This record gives sequence, structure tokens and C-alpha cells, in this order.
Amino acid sequence: MAEVIVEPIENYGLSKKNRPKNLFSRVGIVGCGTVGQSIARVVACRGIEVTFVELSEEKIQLAIHDIEQELDRQISHWGMTPGDKRIIMSRIKGTTDYGDLKGCDLVVEAILSKNREMSIDIRKGVFKKIEQYVDEKTIIATNSTTIVITELSSELEHKERCVSLHFLTTAPDARVIEVVRGLYTTDEVYEDVIKFVKLLSKTVIPVEESPGLISVRLYSTLINEACEMLMEGVGNKEDIDLTMRAGLGFAYGPFEMADRIGLDKVEKWMDNLFREFGDMKYKASPLIKRMVRANQLGRKTQKGFYVYDEFGKKINHKN
Repeated sequence: MAEVIVEPIENYGLSKKNRPKNLFSRVGIVGCGTVGQSIARVVACRGIEVTFVELSEEKIQLAIHDIEQELDRQISHWGMTPGDKRIIMSRIKGTTDYGDLKGCDLVVEAILSKNREMSIDIRKGVFKKIEQYVDEKTIIATNSTTIVITELSSELEHKERCVSLHFLTTAPDARVIEVVRGLYTTDEVYEDVIKFVKLLSKTVIPVEESPGLISVRLYSTLINEACEMLMEGVGNKEDIDLTMRAGLGFAYGPFEMADRIGLDKVEKWMDNLFREFGDMKYKASPLIKRMVRANQLGRKTQKGFYVYDEFGKKINHKN
């Protein structure tokens, strides 16, 4: 009887070194608050591994809990199955160690800070930390809208791999991502980012480097004007929101959108834009400032322009 020789089939495949690598197989996120969680979900849903960095184990567990809760909400609306949720969550890992970003093809900074000066310093520090651990070809991006990428990347060794990549995370069905190349960004990096956005089944909105980009500049003035009309008694908030939804086809009215974004974030946007442009249309309404002082920030505190339950669902009665 002839001798049977058994060899592992892997020996006949490409070596690990020579196997083709997906352009984006793993993405890092620094800061996994509301925005970071949305980015993690969007990326993981497309089959890409996600590693996010947070300040503590407690914040990691909170982020994981919040992501699972949002996926549960989608399951309850027949948007996915429990099996889909398990697969998505298996792709998302949290860490407190920047060293775990090694091997990422793209890292997105998505932290939240109180004011522009602090934001620039903190974000520059984050960019430097990321650069310490990732490959020199790894793309480093910010989700910030009111701080330009050229300024954030100015102290890095490899400035050419930095972009601004703004995920519009407030509306769950938002199909666009704003992409901004900085002064140093190479054509190759920009083209790779375009491929990444398309991989997520999103539409690229190319934007010239400018604080606020397109989305934040438009929404800041819309929310401000809605507040002015409310204070003048032109209409109540429900009717102003209804006008924008039913009359102009918006997914959310300005007050509903402000609550979803978070009034503290809206105020920060406006303060940054007013400081940058000096135009009164960007100066935050006294109504927004008063609500922020009262910690009535919207859905995340269960009270803003409207009242919400613990799952973020609007309770239908007037404040």
C-alpha cells in the first residue's frame, strides 16, 4: 500500500508576509464618547476591526454598554438581528494603552474638550501619542469640525498623513462624510481616505479647510435662529421643529437636533466659530447658554429643549 503523505494546505498558499492586505482592516479611535461610539458602530458594521482608546476601564465599559444599547435599539426596530449584534461587538475592543493602536491603518481622534485653546493643546498631544505607536503610513484623522487639520498636525514628524474626517453621527441614516485635506496632506493619503469612506458606503463631501466645514456652520446658524424665534414668541418649539420636518423635509427640527448633538457641544461649536469669524450669527443664543449652565444638555441628561426617558426617547409633553 502506498504511503499517504499529509501536508498542511497552508503550505501551498501565500506566506503571511506575501498575502495581500486589505487597505483598511483595522481602525483606531481615540475617545469613545457619543461620537466615538457612532464611528465604532459604523466601521464595525462594515466588517472592519475597531480598537478604541479611553482614559479608564470604567469609561471603556460605559462605551461598550452604550454601543450595545444602541444596537439593541436597532434590533427592536428590526434593523438587525441578535446575531448581527454579536458579530459587530466581536470586532470592537477597548483599551487604555495607545500601544494597542499599533497595526491600525487609520486612527480617528474623537475626543471632547471644553474650549478651543484646551482642545487644540489636548488634540495635538493626542496626535503626538498616536504617532509614537503607529506605522508611518497609518493615516491620522480628526473628527473635529472647528479646528483645522493643518494646525493640529503642525508638530508631527509625518504631517502628510493627516486629514479631517467628519462623520455626521447625529442622524443615524446620514450618508455623507466631510473630508478635508490639510496643507501637508498628500494626494495618496487623500485618495486612500476617499476609498475608506466608500468602503463604509458613504458619500464623500470634499471641503476646503475652514472652521465649521459645511455641516456645523449651517446647523449652528439654524439652531441660533430657531432660538431667536422662540424667545421672540414667533412660534413654539414644537411648531418650529414641525415646520422644518414636515415643511422642508428635515429628519429633525433644530431643537430636536440640538438635543441630539448636546447643547454643550452646540455652544462650543458656536463659541469657536464666533471667535474665528467674529460674525454675530455664530454667537451662541442666551437661551443655549442658560440651558448649558443648568446642565440641560439634551438627550444625554434626559432634559434639553425636550424631556427624554433613559433610552433617549422623547417624552411627548411640553416642558
